[in-house]
Amino acid sequence: MKEKTIDYILRATWQAVSRMYNEEASKYEGSMAIGFALLSIDKENGTPSNYISNRMGMEPTSLTRTLKTLEEKGLITRQKNPEDGRGVLIFLTDLGKEKRELSKNTVLKFNQIIKQNISDEKFQHFIEVSDTINDLITEKKIF
Repeated sequence: MKEKTIDYILRATWQAVSRMYNEEASKYEGSMAIGFALLSIDKENGTPSNYISNRMGMEPTSLTRTLKTLEEKGLITRQKNPEDGRGVLIFLTDLGKEKRELSKNTVLKFNQIIKQNISDEKFQHFIEVSDTINDLITEKKIF
């Protein structure tokens, strides 16, 4: 490809980031999806499962598989939501809290290294461009 298109750049970058996170997570018998799910769960008060899927941008069926894996690994427990009998709250176990901390530190390290290698001005431009792309898509101004 002579010229890289915007979607190519975004996709290639995200695939590289995803691969990096999955390689790191595999050292702890995890995956990027597990790490992001753990980060989406409130450490103390639990989190409704539908909030997790919204936050992660996942379809409920994909989240169900991820939650099943988290439960099988002993990272979470599910409890009925006392405020909504139809809903379920997801709570971290002690092991889940440990793995959540590992995930948090991994994300923070990634951000730290990127910010050390990109000027504040360029990083701000990156955020602005990303926000504009998201706004254009959300507002259906492209198609």
